[in-house]
Amino acid sequence: MTWLGIMSVLTLIAMVVWTVVWHGSQETESLKWLQFLQTVATFLLPPVLCAWLWDSGHRPFHWLQMDKGAGWQVFALAIGIMVCAIPAINLLADLNGRIRLPESLAGIEAWIKAMEASAMALTERFLAADGIGGLLLNLGLMALLPALAEEMSFRGVLQGVLSPQRHTHVAIWVTAFIFSAIHMQFYGFIPRMMMGALFGYVFVWTGSLWVPIVMHFINNGIAVVSYQIATFRNQAFSSPAGGDREGANNIADTIGAGDTWWVGVISLLVVAFLVWILITSQDLPGYVRRTRKE
Repeated sequence: MTWLGIMSVLTLIAMVVWTVVWHGSQETESLKWLQFLQTVATFLLPPVLCAWLWDSGHRPFHWLQMDKGAGWQVFALAIGIMVCAIPAINLLADLNGRIRLPESLAGIEAWIKAMEASAMALTERFLAADGIGGLLLNLGLMALLPALAEEMSFRGVLQGVLSPQRHTHVAIWVTAFIFSAIHMQFYGFIPRMMMGALFGYVFVWTGSLWVPIVMHFINNGIAVVSYQIATFRNQAFSSPAGGDREGANNIADTIGAGDTWWVGVISLLVVAFLVWILITSQDLPGYVRRTRKE
């Protein structure tokens, strides 16, 4: 309740600041500032403030398990897992996208599709970047900041609060479910929940929040960079009459789905193998359950 209360107050303040400064403008720059303020106010600052209150020594980064890292082998494995997981994520997203609601819920399904199409259009507006400067800005806003803030909130606070009162596995999966649901994307719910669970287990196995933060950043960063590469390719392959030549698409979003489903299956097996290595080949610290009293 403390966390939700602080989150609500700071989010409201962020909305007021944005409204006063930008007057509710729907320009891309204004909306990027809105996303920045919301991410900081909703997901970044509340965990720090709550952890400062809950830790007996007022050491927020100790409570969040951000005061220690992991060996380079652990980070290398974590990065390898996320890179190899791209086709598996696309396969799960493809299967998720094939889910159809009953005919009696056709109106809700149409609303979901319209909402996700609108979200995708806004994301593409955000991702449009001119040059290296724009790409770096997008990496900061859409990859680094969300990875840091969301992991602090979900794995750091929510999973940390649930773990002392529930079985660790329950805490991980409940947190992953909420993590996916809060993104409000039905047709990406399953792969995002699975990623959230993976981040949660990695946090438990390594005892350091920095490892899932890096994994989250790699996932988001690949999406940002691959979109930019696809944009450059589309421009290079564009015909004088307009339109794009076949093959100038975003491979990172399609490999493992559709006719390449077998790549997604292989990806799942490779990820499982790398996770097994992560668990068994390192002397990793156990998960320390925390309480508010601590």
